[in-house]
Amino acid sequence: MQSYSGLLALLSTIILASCSAHSEKKQESAPTLPVIQLTQQDATLDHDYASNLEAVQNVEVRARVAGYLDKILVDEGKPVHKGQLLFQLNPTEYQVEVDRAQSSLESAMAQAESAEVEMGRVKLLVTKNVISPSELKLAKSKLETARAGINGARSALNKARFHVSLTSIRAPFDGVINRLPFKRGSLIEEGALLTTLSDLREMYAYFNVSEKEYLSFIKKRLDPEKTTVREVDLLLADDSPYPYKGKIETTETVFEGNSGTIAFRATFPNPKRLLRHGATGKIRLETDVDDAILVPQRAVFEVQDKNFVYVVDASNKVRSRSFIPSSRVDQFYIVQSGLKPGDRIVYEGIQSLKDGMRIVPKALPAKRLQALYASAR
Repeated sequence: MQSYSGLLALLSTIILASCSAHSEKKQESAPTLPVIQLTQQDATLDHDYASNLEAVQNVEVRARVAGYLDKILVDEGKPVHKGQLLFQLNPTEYQVEVDRAQSSLESAMAQAESAEVEMGRVKLLVTKNVISPSELKLAKSKLETARAGINGARSALNKARFHVSLTSIRAPFDGVINRLPFKRGSLIEEGALLTTLSDLREMYAYFNVSEKEYLSFIKKRLDPEKTTVREVDLLLADDSPYPYKGKIETTETVFEGNSGTIAFRATFPNPKRLLRHGATGKIRLETDVDDAILVPQRAVFEVQDKNFVYVVDASNKVRSRSFIPSSRVDQFYIVQSGLKPGDRIVYEGIQSLKDGMRIVPKALPAKRLQALYASAR
Protein backbone atom coordinates (compact mmCIF):
# COMPACT_ATOMS: atom_id res chain seq x y z
CA MET A 1 0.00 0.00 0.00
CA GLN A 2 2.86 2.32 0.84
CA SER A 3 4.49 1.43 -2.47
CA TYR A 4 1.24 2.28 -4.32
CA SER A 5 1.01 5.69 -2.62
CA GLY A 6 4.61 6.43 -3.56
CA LEU A 7 3.90 5.56 -7.16
CA LEU A 8 0.93 7.96 -7.28
CA ALA A 9 3.04 10.76 -5.84
CA LEU A 10 5.74 10.13 -8.42
CA LEU A 11 3.22 10.19 -11.25
CA SER A 12 1.68 13.45 -9.97
CA THR A 13 5.10 15.05 -9.83
CA ILE A 14 5.86 13.97 -13.40
CA ILE A 15 2.48 15.28 -14.67
CA LEU A 16 2.87 18.62 -12.89
CA ALA A 17 6.40 18.99 -14.25
CA SER A 18 5.18 18.16 -17.74
CA CYS A 19 2.33 20.71 -17.54
CA SER A 20 4.70 23.33 -16.19
CA ALA A 21 7.17 22.66 -19.02
CA HIS A 22 4.36 22.78 -21.58
CA SER A 23 3.10 26.05 -20.11
CA GLU A 24 6.57 27.54 -20.22
CA LYS A 25 7.04 26.33 -23.80
CA LYS A 26 3.69 27.84 -24.78
CA GLN A 27 4.65 31.09 -23.10
CA GLU A 28 7.94 31.07 -24.93
CA SER A 29 6.19 30.47 -28.28
CA ALA A 30 3.94 33.57 -28.05
CA PRO A 31 4.30 35.26 -31.43
CA THR A 32 5.82 38.69 -31.77
CA LEU A 33 3.46 40.82 -33.86
CA PRO A 34 3.39 44.48 -34.90
CA VAL A 35 0.81 46.54 -33.05
CA ILE A 36 -0.47 50.06 -33.64
CA GLN A 37 -2.29 52.35 -31.26
CA LEU A 38 -5.30 54.09 -32.72
CA THR A 39 -5.38 57.87 -32.66
CA GLN A 40 -7.62 60.60 -33.98
CA GLN A 41 -6.18 62.66 -36.80
CA ASP A 42 -7.12 64.83 -39.73
CA ALA A 43 -6.66 62.99 -42.98
CA THR A 44 -6.97 63.52 -46.69
CA LEU A 45 -8.04 60.30 -48.30
CA ASP A 46 -8.04 59.36 -51.97
CA HIS A 47 -11.18 57.86 -53.47
CA ASP A 48 -11.21 56.48 -57.02
CA TYR A 49 -14.27 56.50 -59.27
CA ALA A 50 -14.65 54.71 -62.59
CA SER A 51 -15.12 57.25 -65.37
CA ASN A 52 -15.90 57.43 -69.07
CA LEU A 53 -14.12 59.93 -71.29
CA GLU A 54 -15.88 61.88 -74.02
CA ALA A 55 -14.71 64.56 -76.42
CA VAL A 56 -16.20 68.00 -75.81
CA GLN A 57 -17.61 67.65 -79.32
CA ASN A 58 -18.12 64.33 -81.05
CA VAL A 59 -20.48 64.45 -84.03
CA GLU A 60 -21.50 62.13 -86.81
CA VAL A 61 -20.69 63.35 -90.30
CA ARG A 62 -23.50 62.15 -92.57
CA ALA A 63 -24.36 62.58 -96.24
CA ARG A 64 -27.35 64.91 -96.69
CA VAL A 65 -27.86 63.85 -100.30
CA ALA A 66 -27.38 60.58 -102.14
CA GLY A 67 -24.69 59.99 -104.74
CA TYR A 68 -21.47 58.22 -105.66
CA LEU A 69 -18.47 58.95 -103.48
CA ASP A 70 -15.97 60.55 -105.85
CA LYS A 71 -13.26 61.65 -103.41
CA ILE A 72 -12.09 60.92 -99.86
CA LEU A 73 -9.78 63.77 -98.93
CA VAL A 74 -8.90 62.74 -95.35
CA ASP A 75 -7.60 59.70 -93.49
CA GLU A 76 -8.52 58.05 -90.22
CA GLY A 77 -6.93 59.60 -87.14
CA LYS A 78 -5.85 62.75 -88.97
CA PRO A 79 -6.59 66.28 -87.72
CA VAL A 80 -8.78 68.57 -89.84
CA HIS A 81 -9.81 72.22 -89.63
CA LYS A 82 -13.23 73.81 -89.67
CA GLY A 83 -14.49 74.16 -93.25
CA GLN A 84 -11.96 71.71 -94.68
CA LEU A 85 -13.32 69.52 -97.52
CA LEU A 86 -13.62 65.93 -96.31
CA PHE A 87 -15.66 64.10 -98.98
CA GLN A 88 -16.86 64.87 -102.47
CA LEU A 89 -19.96 63.20 -103.92
CA ASN A 90 -20.56 63.22 -107.66
CA PRO A 91 -22.54 66.44 -108.31
CA THR A 92 -23.57 65.73 -111.93
CA GLU A 93 -27.26 64.93 -111.39
CA TYR A 94 -27.65 67.88 -109.03
CA GLN A 95 -25.94 70.17 -111.55
CA VAL A 96 -28.56 69.05 -114.08
CA GLU A 97 -31.22 70.25 -111.63
CA VAL A 98 -29.43 73.59 -111.45
CA ASP A 99 -29.43 73.94 -115.22
CA ARG A 100 -33.10 72.97 -115.42
CA ALA A 101 -34.01 75.44 -112.68
CA GLN A 102 -31.97 78.14 -114.39
CA SER A 103 -33.92 77.58 -117.63
CA SER A 104 -37.20 77.68 -115.75
CA LEU A 105 -36.22 80.98 -114.16
CA GLU A 106 -35.29 82.52 -117.49
CA SER A 107 -38.58 81.33 -118.96
CA ALA A 108 -40.53 82.78 -116.04
CA MET A 109 -38.74 86.09 -116.40
CA ALA A 110 -39.57 86.20 -120.13
CA GLN A 111 -43.22 85.47 -119.40
CA ALA A 112 -43.31 88.23 -116.81
CA GLU A 113 -41.75 90.66 -119.25
CA SER A 114 -44.32 89.74 -121.89
CA ALA A 115 -47.14 90.10 -119.36
CA GLU A 116 -45.85 93.51 -118.36
CA VAL A 117 -45.81 94.69 -122.01
CA GLU A 118 -49.31 93.31 -122.49
CA MET A 119 -50.59 95.16 -119.46
CA GLY A 120 -49.15 98.41 -120.77
CA ARG A 121 -50.93 97.91 -124.10
CA VAL A 122 -54.22 97.05 -122.41
CA LYS A 123 -53.95 100.04 -120.13
CA LEU A 124 -53.53 102.36 -123.13
CA LEU A 125 -56.58 100.85 -124.86
CA VAL A 126 -58.66 101.19 -121.72
CA THR A 127 -57.64 104.84 -121.46
CA LYS A 128 -58.92 105.40 -125.04
CA ASN A 129 -62.12 103.47 -124.18
CA VAL A 130 -61.34 100.93 -126.85
CA ILE A 131 -61.73 98.00 -124.44
CA SER A 132 -63.46 97.60 -121.09
CA PRO A 133 -61.65 98.07 -117.70
CA SER A 134 -62.15 94.38 -116.97
CA GLU A 135 -59.47 93.60 -119.55
CA LEU A 136 -57.02 95.65 -117.51
CA LYS A 137 -57.79 93.62 -114.41
CA LEU A 138 -57.13 90.44 -116.35
CA ALA A 139 -53.80 91.76 -117.63
CA LYS A 140 -52.72 92.71 -114.07
CA SER A 141 -53.60 89.21 -112.87
CA LYS A 142 -51.47 87.64 -115.61
CA LEU A 143 -48.54 89.88 -114.66
CA GLU A 144 -48.80 88.96 -110.97
CA THR A 145 -48.93 85.27 -111.92
CA ALA A 146 -45.82 85.69 -114.08
CA ARG A 147 -43.98 87.44 -111.27
CA ALA A 148 -44.96 84.67 -108.84
CA GLY A 149 -43.54 82.22 -111.36
CA ILE A 150 -40.23 84.07 -111.19
CA ASN A 151 -40.15 83.71 -107.41
CA GLY A 152 -40.95 79.99 -107.65
CA ALA A 153 -38.29 79.42 -110.31
CA ARG A 154 -35.72 81.35 -108.32
CA SER A 155 -36.53 79.28 -105.20
CA ALA A 156 -36.13 76.06 -107.20
CA LEU A 157 -32.79 77.30 -108.53
CA ASN A 158 -31.55 78.09 -105.00
CA LYS A 159 -32.63 74.64 -103.84
CA ALA A 160 -30.83 72.97 -106.74
CA ARG A 161 -27.68 74.96 -106.01
CA PHE A 162 -27.97 74.00 -102.34
CA HIS A 163 -28.12 70.32 -103.30
CA VAL A 164 -24.95 70.77 -105.33
CA SER A 165 -23.24 72.35 -102.32
CA LEU A 166 -24.25 69.36 -100.19
CA THR A 167 -22.17 67.07 -102.37
CA SER A 168 -19.12 68.74 -100.81
CA ILE A 169 -18.96 67.56 -97.18
CA ARG A 170 -16.85 69.81 -94.98
CA ALA A 171 -15.66 69.69 -91.35
CA PRO A 172 -18.04 71.54 -88.98
CA PHE A 173 -15.20 72.27 -86.53
CA ASP A 174 -11.54 71.53 -85.80
CA GLY A 175 -11.10 67.91 -84.82
CA VAL A 176 -9.79 64.43 -85.55
CA ILE A 177 -11.30 62.07 -88.12
CA ASN A 178 -12.42 58.66 -86.88
CA ARG A 179 -13.26 55.51 -88.86
CA LEU A 180 -14.05 55.75 -92.60
CA PRO A 181 -16.56 52.98 -93.40
CA PHE A 182 -16.89 53.72 -97.15
CA LYS A 183 -14.40 53.55 -100.00
CA ARG A 184 -14.13 55.71 -103.07
CA GLY A 185 -16.80 54.83 -105.64
CA SER A 186 -19.34 53.65 -103.04
CA LEU A 187 -22.99 54.53 -103.61
CA ILE A 188 -23.94 56.68 -100.66
CA GLU A 189 -27.54 56.95 -99.51
CA GLU A 190 -28.98 60.09 -97.99
CA GLY A 191 -28.22 60.05 -94.25
CA ALA A 192 -25.36 57.53 -94.52
CA LEU A 193 -22.67 57.83 -91.82
CA LEU A 194 -19.42 58.83 -93.50
CA THR A 195 -17.33 59.24 -90.33
CA THR A 196 -17.35 60.85 -86.90
CA LEU A 197 -15.38 63.92 -85.93
CA SER A 198 -14.00 64.49 -82.42
CA ASP A 199 -12.77 67.74 -80.92
CA LEU A 200 -10.03 66.47 -78.60
CA ARG A 201 -8.65 69.77 -77.32
CA GLU A 202 -10.52 69.16 -74.06
CA MET A 203 -12.12 66.03 -72.68
CA TYR A 204 -15.07 65.39 -70.42
CA ALA A 205 -14.76 62.70 -67.73
CA TYR A 206 -18.08 61.49 -66.31
CA PHE A 207 -18.18 59.62 -62.99
CA ASN A 208 -20.87 58.71 -60.47
CA VAL A 209 -20.83 59.56 -56.76
CA SER A 210 -23.19 58.64 -53.94
CA GLU A 211 -25.79 61.02 -52.59
CA LYS A 212 -23.77 61.51 -49.40
CA GLU A 213 -20.64 62.45 -51.36
CA TYR A 214 -22.70 64.69 -53.62
CA LEU A 215 -24.08 66.62 -50.64
CA SER A 216 -20.61 66.99 -49.14
CA PHE A 217 -19.31 68.42 -52.41
CA ILE A 218 -22.24 70.80 -52.91
CA LYS A 219 -22.04 72.13 -49.33
CA LYS A 220 -18.36 72.92 -49.75
CA ARG A 221 -19.09 74.57 -53.07
CA LEU A 222 -21.72 76.80 -51.42
CA ASP A 223 -19.31 77.76 -48.66
CA PRO A 224 -18.20 81.37 -49.43
CA GLU A 225 -14.76 80.58 -47.98
CA LYS A 226 -14.28 77.71 -50.47
CA THR A 227 -15.08 79.25 -53.82
CA THR A 228 -12.23 77.64 -55.79
CA VAL A 229 -13.07 75.06 -58.43
CA ARG A 230 -12.47 71.49 -57.24
CA GLU A 231 -9.48 69.91 -58.99
CA VAL A 232 -9.25 66.17 -59.59
CA ASP A 233 -6.70 63.69 -60.90
CA LEU A 234 -7.18 61.12 -63.64
CA LEU A 235 -5.71 57.62 -63.71
CA LEU A 236 -5.52 56.08 -67.17
CA ALA A 237 -6.58 52.54 -68.02
CA ASP A 238 -3.09 51.25 -67.13
CA ASP A 239 -3.30 53.07 -63.75
CA SER A 240 -0.66 55.58 -64.79
CA PRO A 241 -1.41 59.18 -63.74
CA TYR A 242 -2.52 61.66 -66.39
CA PRO A 243 -0.13 64.65 -66.23
CA TYR A 244 -2.84 67.35 -66.24
CA LYS A 245 -5.38 68.05 -63.53
CA GLY A 246 -9.07 68.37 -64.30
CA LYS A 247 -11.80 70.56 -62.85
CA ILE A 248 -15.28 69.54 -61.76
CA GLU A 249 -17.60 71.87 -63.63
CA THR A 250 -21.11 70.50 -63.37
CA THR A 251 -23.35 67.65 -62.25
CA GLU A 252 -26.45 66.02 -63.62
CA THR A 253 -29.78 66.92 -62.04
CA VAL A 254 -31.25 63.45 -61.45
CA PHE A 255 -30.09 60.56 -59.28
CA GLU A 256 -30.11 57.13 -60.88
CA GLY A 257 -32.88 55.09 -59.30
CA ASN A 258 -31.11 51.74 -59.09
CA SER A 259 -27.69 52.85 -57.84
CA GLY A 260 -28.64 56.03 -55.97
CA THR A 261 -25.75 57.88 -57.59
CA ILE A 262 -25.46 61.05 -59.60
CA ALA A 263 -23.02 61.86 -62.42
CA PHE A 264 -20.33 64.51 -62.12
CA ARG A 265 -18.45 65.97 -65.08
CA ALA A 266 -14.81 67.01 -64.93
CA THR A 267 -12.98 68.71 -67.79
CA PHE A 268 -9.36 67.89 -68.63
CA PRO A 269 -7.03 69.67 -71.07
CA ASN A 270 -5.72 67.38 -73.79
CA PRO A 271 -2.90 69.26 -75.54
CA LYS A 272 -1.09 66.12 -76.74
CA ARG A 273 -4.31 64.34 -77.82
CA LEU A 274 -3.48 61.41 -75.53
CA LEU A 275 -7.09 61.05 -74.36
CA ARG A 276 -9.59 59.73 -76.89
CA HIS A 277 -13.36 59.67 -77.08
CA GLY A 278 -14.80 56.50 -75.54
CA ALA A 279 -11.77 55.72 -73.37
CA THR A 280 -12.02 54.82 -69.68
CA GLY A 281 -10.11 55.77 -66.57
CA LYS A 282 -10.49 56.55 -62.88
CA ILE A 283 -11.13 59.91 -61.28
CA ARG A 284 -9.25 60.35 -58.02
CA LEU A 285 -10.89 62.68 -55.50
CA GLU A 286 -9.32 63.85 -52.28
CA THR A 287 -11.63 63.73 -49.27
CA ASP A 288 -10.86 65.71 -46.09
CA VAL A 289 -11.77 63.94 -42.84
CA ASP A 290 -11.46 65.68 -39.45
CA ASP A 291 -10.60 63.74 -36.25
CA ALA A 292 -10.82 60.41 -38.00
CA ILE A 293 -9.85 57.04 -36.56
CA LEU A 294 -8.13 55.16 -39.35
CA VAL A 295 -7.81 51.39 -39.34
CA PRO A 296 -5.50 49.84 -41.96
CA GLN A 297 -7.23 47.35 -44.19
CA ARG A 298 -4.42 44.87 -43.45
CA ALA A 299 -5.50 44.70 -39.80
CA VAL A 300 -9.14 43.85 -40.59
CA PHE A 301 -10.81 40.51 -41.22
CA GLU A 302 -14.42 39.80 -42.10
CA VAL A 303 -16.86 37.31 -40.61
CA GLN A 304 -20.40 37.15 -42.01
CA ASP A 305 -20.13 40.62 -43.58
CA LYS A 306 -18.91 42.17 -40.32
CA ASN A 307 -15.51 43.78 -39.82
CA PHE A 308 -13.24 42.68 -36.97
CA VAL A 309 -9.81 43.52 -35.58
CA TYR A 310 -7.76 41.93 -32.81
CA VAL A 311 -7.47 44.28 -29.86
CA VAL A 312 -4.55 43.77 -27.46
CA ASP A 313 -5.43 44.14 -23.75
CA ALA A 314 -3.20 45.16 -20.85
CA SER A 315 -2.00 41.57 -20.38
CA ASN A 316 -1.08 41.33 -24.07
CA LYS A 317 -3.91 38.95 -24.87
CA VAL A 318 -5.88 39.46 -28.05
CA ARG A 319 -9.64 39.62 -28.39
CA SER A 320 -11.55 40.02 -31.65
CA ARG A 321 -13.77 43.07 -31.71
CA SER A 322 -16.21 44.15 -34.39
CA PHE A 323 -16.46 47.73 -35.54
CA ILE A 324 -18.61 49.67 -37.96
CA PRO A 325 -16.81 51.69 -40.64
CA SER A 326 -18.35 54.87 -42.00
CA SER A 327 -16.52 54.40 -45.28
CA ARG A 328 -13.66 52.56 -46.89
CA VAL A 329 -11.17 54.64 -48.82
CA ASP A 330 -8.12 53.19 -50.49
CA GLN A 331 -6.24 51.09 -47.85
CA PHE A 332 -8.11 52.35 -44.78
CA TYR A 333 -11.40 52.07 -42.96
CA ILE A 334 -12.75 55.16 -41.23
CA VAL A 335 -14.27 54.05 -37.92
CA GLN A 336 -17.84 55.03 -37.13
CA SER A 337 -18.20 53.00 -33.92
CA GLY A 338 -16.70 50.03 -32.08
CA LEU A 339 -13.16 51.35 -31.66
CA LYS A 340 -11.75 54.36 -29.86
CA PRO A 341 -8.50 56.29 -29.62
CA GLY A 342 -5.94 54.46 -27.49
CA ASP A 343 -7.01 50.96 -28.54
CA ARG A 344 -4.09 48.77 -29.56
CA ILE A 345 -4.72 46.53 -32.55
CA VAL A 346 -2.64 43.88 -34.30
CA TYR A 347 -1.42 45.25 -37.62
CA GLU A 348 -0.11 42.09 -39.32
CA GLY A 349 -0.19 38.33 -38.80
CA ILE A 350 -3.87 38.13 -37.78
CA GLN A 351 -4.48 34.93 -39.77
CA SER A 352 -3.07 32.65 -37.03
CA LEU A 353 -4.59 34.44 -34.03
CA LYS A 354 -7.42 33.26 -31.80
CA ASP A 355 -9.25 34.93 -28.94
CA GLY A 356 -7.31 34.68 -25.70
CA MET A 357 -3.92 34.14 -27.30
CA ARG A 358 -1.05 35.98 -25.76
CA ILE A 359 1.33 37.83 -28.06
CA VAL A 360 4.49 39.81 -27.72
CA PRO A 361 3.40 43.23 -29.03
CA LYS A 362 5.93 45.15 -31.06
CA ALA A 363 5.07 48.75 -31.70
CA LEU A 364 5.25 49.61 -35.38
CA PRO A 365 8.44 51.63 -36.00
CA ALA A 366 7.82 55.36 -36.00
CA LYS A 367 9.01 55.81 -39.58
CA ARG A 368 6.80 53.04 -40.86
CA LEU A 369 3.82 54.33 -38.87
CA GLN A 370 4.35 57.83 -40.25
CA ALA A 371 4.62 56.45 -43.77
CA LEU A 372 1.48 54.42 -43.24
CA TYR A 373 -0.64 57.43 -42.29
CA ALA A 374 1.13 59.72 -44.72
CA SER A 375 -0.37 57.61 -47.51
CA ALA A 376 -3.78 58.72 -46.26
CA ARG A 377 -2.98 62.42 -46.45
